[in-house]
Amino acid sequence: MNAKRVKKLPARPNLDHLRSQAKTLLGEMKKAKPSRGPRLADAQLAIARNAGFASWPALSRHVEQLRALEGDWRFENLEVDGHTIPSSALRQSRLLLDGDRFRAESPEANYQGIFTIDVEVRPAHIDIAFVEGPDAGETCYGIYELRGDSLALCLGVVGAPRPKAFASTPGSGHALERLRRASGRRPDNVEGGTPPPAEPEITDREDISAFDVPMSAVLRRLEGEWIAVELISDGKPMPVEWLAFGSRVARGNEVTVVFGGQKMVHAKVRIDETANPIAIDYLHLDGKKAGTVSRGLMEWIEDEVRFAMPAAGQPRPTSFDAPVKEGTLSRWRRK
Repeated sequence: MNAKRVKKLPARPNLDHLRSQAKTLLGEMKKAKPSRGPRLADAQLAIARNAGFASWPALSRHVEQLRALEGDWRFENLEVDGHTIPSSALRQSRLLLDGDRFRAESPEANYQGIFTIDVEVRPAHIDIAFVEGPDAGETCYGIYELRGDSLALCLGVVGAPRPKAFASTPGSGHALERLRRASGRRPDNVEGGTPPPAEPEITDREDISAFDVPMSAVLRRLEGEWIAVELISDGKPMPVEWLAFGSRVARGNEVTVVFGGQKMVHAKVRIDETANPIAIDYLHLDGKKAGTVSRGLMEWIEDEVRFAMPAAGQPRPTSFDAPVKEGTLSRWRRK
């Protein structure tokens, strides 16, 4: 995207409509300044610049590319942070594109929003603004390549920088998606989502230095990769068949939780082993929750570990029997 200009186009821009606008503007220009002999190219340039583009051809390429991206896309392959998501976890997921609006559907969550593209750079850029769903209010930045009915997307998950190449490596924060178009027809009901009500400001925040804690026996025991045995999110259990597609990876006192390719948690961890049950705090590192703290509980069940983690700003549960209405109750087994 041209950094000096903000793109101002209607939802689902249409090149025929823009051409009609240019012809109408040309008529108005001729009436206003007949002595100057304005041309259609002058009107087209004015329309393009008003929309934030340097030229009419640049505007045309942008709109034509949006139309070329439309349709119902299915996932062929997905890698997140260098980990390949099993194909069986992708069968019920799809990406619907209509103009500059999108809806991503999967068993764990649906996402809606608006995206912008820049076809004047190589590889082409895409910025995805989430309007509805778990990442509402967030934006991620990526690159893409369209070849007929094949689409490659490499996205920085929320909080990660824009990728420079179509690759996903451990620790990169990048998701590499390869999709194939199932239908080129304009999908139904892709409206871009409805913004959720404004949430109250979370005042429970701490500086990251407060989580510069020494390694302990519990932190060492938590290191490595874990597989989900149970997950209840906001009071709703995740289907058993989906649990295998979640992972919890801890290195030092930093933890990342991913489900179906979606990063659910990225946080610094602080543990009070003297509390009963053990108290565990997450300092969130990414997105709009960055700097906020979730205060929960943990316990060992033989070789498994269980966490009760309320949403940031909510009080710490008093026990594992207390329901977590906003947050997660999860149980993990070492991979």
